[in-house]
Amino acid sequence: QVQLVESGGGLVQTGGSLTLSCAASGDIGRFNGMAWFRQFSGMTIRERELVAAADDGGTTKYVDSVKGRFTLTRDSARNTVSLEMNGLKPEDTAVYYCSIGDYDDSEYFPAAGYWGQGTQVTVAS
Repeated sequence: QVQLVESGGGLVQTGGSLTLSCAASGDIGRFNGMAWFRQFSGMTIRERELVAAADDGGTTKYVDSVKGRFTLTRDSARNTVSLEMNGLKPEDTAVYYCSIGDYDDSEYFPAAGYWGQGTQVTVAS
């Protein structure tokens, strides 16, 4: 079993900042990557967008829309990942989900069925 516990999120004005945190526990040794996805209103689980991912060596990738604004930090020793979000925009409004999986050759593959509970991020215009 794998547990992903998220914290952070909330309501912020345009241009504001938030930090999301996720702690992983359980049978996680077989995975080398952690990531944040987001699900916009009306989107299905399968349509969740990868926001940022990191492997256990610190290599990261970001969706183009957040580059330069969001920073993903992975602490492999503590099995945590945080997402610092600056310059937030209304289009960042979504439910954000922590993920664990495989980061291989610049691609991230979420482990099936292992998601955090989700945390709402709302950016008011």
